[in-house]
Order: sequence, then C-alpha cells, then structure tokens
Amino acid sequence: MKYFVYFDAYGHARQFITEQQLAENYDNEPSEFLSAMCRKRPDPYKDRITGHVGTLCFDTEKELIDYLAQLGEEIEGFYGCHSESRPYNF
Repeated sequence: MKYFVYFDAYGHARQFITEQQLAENYDNEPSEFLSAMCRKRPDPYKDRITGHVGTLCFDTEKELIDYLAQLGEEIEGFYGCHSESRPYNF
C-alpha cells in the first residue's frame, strides 16, 4: 500500500495518509496535502510552505509506523555523537 507522509522542516514525520485518503480528501494532489498540513500550524506564514511530503510503500500500516520510529532513533543517534573540538587562534 502506498502512504503519503508529511515531514516538517526538521525532517520529523508528523502525519501520514493512504493513497485512498489522498484521492478522497485532496484530489490525488500531494501538494494539496502539504498545504493543508502547513495551514494547521498556529499563525503560519502567508504563502510559505515548510516541510515536504514523501511517498512510502509498505504492506501494512504497522510496518510504516515501525519504519518511522526507526528513523527517529537514527536521527537521535546522529546528533548525539561526540567529536573533538579545538579552539582556533586568530
């Protein structure tokens, strides 16, 4: 089954719908789905769209949810890394 997932400007999955829901509610237009998700924000900027809609295919909704949960772990792991920091002498 094909799912359309709205990712905010930070890459976090915020909402997903099925292919049938996209056809029923947004006339098969992912851009309309994106606009609707951006309008849900409190006090949105005029004509400014943040984020994007991705298309993912999975057999069940549970597989999609598990995949999206896995993405969160990878992102946290990446930003939680440590590196050496050396001051610059100017």
